[in-house]
Amino acid sequence: MFYETKDNQHGLPHDPFKAIVSPRPIGWIGSRGADGSNNLAPYSFFNAIADKPKMVMFSSTGRKDTLRNVEQTRVFTTSMVGRSLTEKMNLSSADAPYGESEFDFAGLTMAEARIINAPFVAEAHAALECKVTEIFEAKGLDGEASGSFVVIGQVVGIHIDEAALADGRLDMAAVAPLARLGYMDYADAANTFEMRRPAWPAKK
Repeated sequence: MFYETKDNQHGLPHDPFKAIVSPRPIGWIGSRGADGSNNLAPYSFFNAIADKPKMVMFSSTGRKDTLRNVEQTRVFTTSMVGRSLTEKMNLSSADAPYGESEFDFAGLTMAEARIINAPFVAEAHAALECKVTEIFEAKGLDGEASGSFVVIGQVVGIHIDEAALADGRLDMAAVAPLARLGYMDYADAANTFEMRRPAWPAKK
């Protein structure tokens, strides 16, 4: 099948787009408002975008509490969602009123970042401290605003649970990071394998 996205006439009961662009890591974004309130929310439009300097991005569809906080403070954290934290991550996605703590609602321990003024999930195997470099609203080909706001942050600090390290590396099979597959589907990386990048054959 083929369909043009401008009409979205796929004829399916559910839009396949987000299922096609998968698996996607989940950015569990921790933020603090100017009023001192704490917020935690999962974003599946999230990824690493650079290594030097280390940078990540997430996108908020609509002006949500996280975006409000990040615009005010220009900092955020992102906690790694392992399989053991799946249910608590899902609880933190509840549409809580502004100022209510999803940390408390989900039964999570709030830890304080060291460099920035923002909280992260103490139970997470790893967490990133980020300072915002850009916030912009994505636009389509017609120049119209999409209503999706892209936040780019530079990673200025990294927390790692030493119990999750094996032979100097994060034990991905043990951590089992969670991914979003589209629809209501998720997967973890418990079944991992290693594959080296090939070298191009040398010319004779």
